[in-house]
Amino acid sequence: MKEILETIILNMVNNKEAVTITEEANEKSVTFKVSVAEEDFGKIIGKQGKTAKAIRVVMKSVAGKEHKSVSVEFID
Repeated sequence: MKEILETIILNMVNNKEAVTITEEANEKSVTFKVSVAEEDFGKIIGKQGKTAKAIRVVMKSVAGKEHKSVSVEFID
């Protein structure tokens, strides 16, 4: 799952070196914390949070196949 999220994020940002994704997992859930460069943060969130919501929807569908719940947090 982390690879899919990483692919999505890396293709959206200009400063790929500043991207960090940490994963906290237990048996039934996974939490991803995404940090990007300040100038790329707006691209990840999108207007009215629509891009961030779309990323979360994609990750929830991927997690559903593995019978897990997922949350994605964007850290500025």
